[in-house]
Amino acid sequence: MSEHARCLIIGSGPAGYTAAIYASRANLNPILYEGIQPGGQLTTTTEVENFPGYPEGITGQELMEDLRKQAMRFGADIRSGIATKADLSKAPYTITIDGEKEITADTLIISTGATAKYLGLPDEAKYAGMGVSACATCDGFFYRKKKVAVVGGGDTACEEALYLASLAEHVYLIVRKNYLRASKVMQERVMNAANITVLFEHNTVGLFGEDGIEGAHLVKRKGEPDEQMVDIAIDGFFLAIGHTPNSKIFADYLDLDEVGYILTEGASPRTKVPGVFAAGDVADPHYRQAITAAGSGCKAAIEAERYLGEHGL
Repeated sequence: MSEHARCLIIGSGPAGYTAAIYASRANLNPILYEGIQPGGQLTTTTEVENFPGYPEGITGQELMEDLRKQAMRFGADIRSGIATKADLSKAPYTITIDGEKEITADTLIISTGATAKYLGLPDEAKYAGMGVSACATCDGFFYRKKKVAVVGGGDTACEEALYLASLAEHVYLIVRKNYLRASKVMQERVMNAANITVLFEHNTVGLFGEDGIEGAHLVKRKGEPDEQMVDIAIDGFFLAIGHTPNSKIFADYLDLDEVGYILTEGASPRTKVPGVFAAGDVADPHYRQAITAAGSGCKAAIEAERYLGEHGL
């Protein structure tokens, strides 16, 4: 026998927990399943200094725990579990948790986030929180007057490199091809930045350092007769090769863009399915900031409350 919820939230992180706070205060009795990474990507960030209310800064793990506790204080039912299947063909909507438990919902808030793509190097895990990052706007502040590297050749990589160039002493942009995929204007900005060096036809094969990253091992023109090993001295290593939205189980029912981000109506969290809302990174590749993701979670909860009221649920 399946369980029923007026408001079901799938995924945690700033968007999910904030949605739970607002939905709880509106007496929607939300149930939230935290997903594969409770607290979301922010739990891998060492220190957050730009979230309101924390003048001395706070670690990502602590911030997420505070949001979680706040949601629970107002009565949110927060549970461990991963959504493995969805049926949004008719209301109430059905979500399967961990391949077993079915739960139906009058309203559904999807805040499953997006997973950063990594190169797959063992050293990326070794130096997680010690110099490796997938978010320049989150962690760039800690590299003022230092040397960093950004991996990628698209618009995102160029944007990250330019942002870091405003803080760091020097930025290496590591590009595996012999050209940038970024738009012309972004290419020009990067090439004209005095403290950005673009390393074309370079592949990262490892990182090194004692108590944190001190450098990266690169291969120039990998597989070619003139292949060459190159080491660069850096303090931070930023991945900017894209994210994968965690939206696969909803693909049969919701409109997605070419990458997989859930499409919503304008600036609202409303999807094409009435009563189903998307918040945070899963719906917008530009959120990436805890405060904007939290804001979208707030909007989703308000929309869910409005929907339930309009339909007498």
